[in-house]
Amino acid sequence: MKRLAFAGISMMLVFITGCVTPETVEEAEPMSPFGGDDSVSYAQKLWRNLAGLQLVGPGAITAKPYQGTHPHGIVLVTYESTVQMGEHVGIAIVKINYTGTGVTESTVADQPDENIDSVTVMFKREEGYDPENADWFWVKYQVDGSLHVNEEDVPLAGRVAKGKRQGCIACHKLAPGNDLVYNHNRFSE
Repeated sequence: MKRLAFAGISMMLVFITGCVTPETVEEAEPMSPFGGDDSVSYAQKLWRNLAGLQLVGPGAITAKPYQGTHPHGIVLVTYESTVQMGEHVGIAIVKINYTGTGVTESTVADQPDENIDSVTVMFKREEGYDPENADWFWVKYQVDGSLHVNEEDVPLAGRVAKGKRQGCIACHKLAPGNDLVYNHNRFSE
């Protein structure tokens, strides 16, 4: 009798788990703050739009380099522009991060395509994307536009390191004002 009851429970579990579709599982799981398919796809579209504005990639415009800080580069170049992503138009803050032996503001000004370590971007998404973090989308690109990944091999795109003590959001929460931007407070509410 015990064996029959156990078999009945097993059959019930098979039936119940068989009813769960992939869509149901995805809906039940909490949304990943970063690195998911939606964030990666959005980051790829953002790169293409930034390249179309000549803010990244081959033939990008140049600007005055300045002394950088960790974790970006020893020399930085920053651009700020509006970018259209579908129906939404938002502000993009693009930071070109330079590292390497002998890299100075002068060497970057003379050879802006040399010694680029990465490109980091803050993009102001539509209202409600991440209200507790001023609706910023964070992404770290390699020079070719592919995404950097963290030590767990998760792409750095989306709400990068949300809720962690280190990372994009944690660092930028320390910026003066409430817009998470270090260079100014134009986006403070």
